[in-house]
Amino acid sequence: MTVFSDSAHDMSLVAFTAVATITLLLCVMTGPDRDDLDEFYTGFGSLSPMRNGLAIAGDYISAATVLGTGGIIALAGYDGIVLALSTSLSLMLLMFLLAEPLRNAGRFTMGDALARRMPGRAVRVTACATTLAALLPLMLVQLAGAGDLLAFVLGFTSEGFKTGCVIALGALMISYAAIGGMKGTALIQILKTVTLLGSGLAVALLILHRFDWNPGALASQAARASGAGSAFLHSGLQFTGSANPRLDMISSELTVVLGGACLPHVTMRMYTARSAREVRRSMSWAVSAVGFFVLVMAVVGFGATAFLGRAAVAAADPQGNTAYLLGTRAAFGADVSTAETLLFTTVTTALFLTLLASVAGMILACANSLAHDVFAPRAAPLTGRREMTLARVSALCVGVPAILLATLVQHRNLQPLVTLSFCLGASALAPALVYSLFWRRYTRTGLLWTLLGGTVSCLVLMTGTNLVSGSPASAFPDQDFNWFPFTTTGIASIPLGFLLGWLGTLASGRRTADTQRRQYEAVESWILAGATRRAPRTEG
Repeated sequence: MTVFSDSAHDMSLVAFTAVATITLLLCVMTGPDRDDLDEFYTGFGSLSPMRNGLAIAGDYISAATVLGTGGIIALAGYDGIVLALSTSLSLMLLMFLLAEPLRNAGRFTMGDALARRMPGRAVRVTACATTLAALLPLMLVQLAGAGDLLAFVLGFTSEGFKTGCVIALGALMISYAAIGGMKGTALIQILKTVTLLGSGLAVALLILHRFDWNPGALASQAARASGAGSAFLHSGLQFTGSANPRLDMISSELTVVLGGACLPHVTMRMYTARSAREVRRSMSWAVSAVGFFVLVMAVVGFGATAFLGRAAVAAADPQGNTAYLLGTRAAFGADVSTAETLLFTTVTTALFLTLLASVAGMILACANSLAHDVFAPRAAPLTGRREMTLARVSALCVGVPAILLATLVQHRNLQPLVTLSFCLGASALAPALVYSLFWRRYTRTGLLWTLLGGTVSCLVLMTGTNLVSGSPASAFPDQDFNWFPFTTTGIASIPLGFLLGWLGTLASGRRTADTQRRQYEAVESWILAGATRRAPRTEG
């Protein structure tokens, strides 16, 4: 493995400090300076489709995606590639099925979209609870990973240093969300996406150059160095220990496709577009950016295995979370030039930006939902200034507990938390959105059963998966309460989420269903055909 000098570590530290300072300054300069909720929640739709698309891609490409999926590619080969491609397919699902209706139905939050045809405080509170449940696990993973990433890059091993990084970076992320609002966090996402794509492309080209621009030679060498031979290039390696590898893989891919498309920090970007046409153009840019980065991750992940071997990647981190950085280092060879040191610094800075931007976007989505769906409707109509203050306080209410929890769980395998977020998106939010936007007879009871039942089923089933116990790589390797023999809950919880929505609607009775159908028909053309937005109706 390439070893960098102390000057490279110093350069990375200077770059991280500069990025943190510049991005915070951007949030201060672009943050809302008027008491207008549209400016804080949506940035007035001032981003062009290209910039909005890059911001959507930035929200979707989280640190968990870069490090986790890159690691699976390095360790599992073909299965990792399929998982990475599922992320692009997820955005395509959002683009073709949900993006325009979401933009038309919603205003600021997921609660707005769900309550448009079913007004009521219960719907908004439940939507907020599901939003928090889906995003908090992802926030914990990325906050906890911040300390490990900085320690790995800067050469520190102290546990106190890692904890300090989690706290300091968490405070910075809260500041981004509270000060910058939607527009400020969007600019950070754009900067992160451009930096990540540019630095990743440079590394991928460097790796391909080492193999005479022959991707087949790269794949063959990765297969030989993996120790798994041809199995590295075929389906099933990731799920070798599963009771039913094929079914487990289908469950995982379905969870990623449905869950990734419906996570609230991604869907909130739909409300920033000024028209249905701009939503389509924004999503086209987002899909292209994510698809391009999938190719970059595939090359870098295969490069890490080809240069170092699968055993070395797993020895550095059992889940392969350092594979992207290891592949970048190994691409430079034994002698590292100044230009290559600068490129490595750019890659680590891009990952640092990815951590900052991803968590800031999630905190903003949770804070917006708390302020707009839970706190604001309780009192008399609030002024713009008071609700904006409420949203900023909500960012603290979300961020501080997340930081404290991250410091407590940072030494465990956090892969179950990442998986849980996608399972909740696929099992609770996806059925709720599909039914709410497209099923005329869907009722408030059906919606609540979908959200609550899908969430509870995921939480219960996740405790029995092989990610939590029963294997050396699980969160509790010394325990074995593996009663649900799959990696994700999707194979059971996704059908259950849709079934509960249907059963809840039947349980509402024909009269209630007919009433809900008439309410939906009153706004159907508005939701599906992209009519001009109206003021939100008063909820009783």
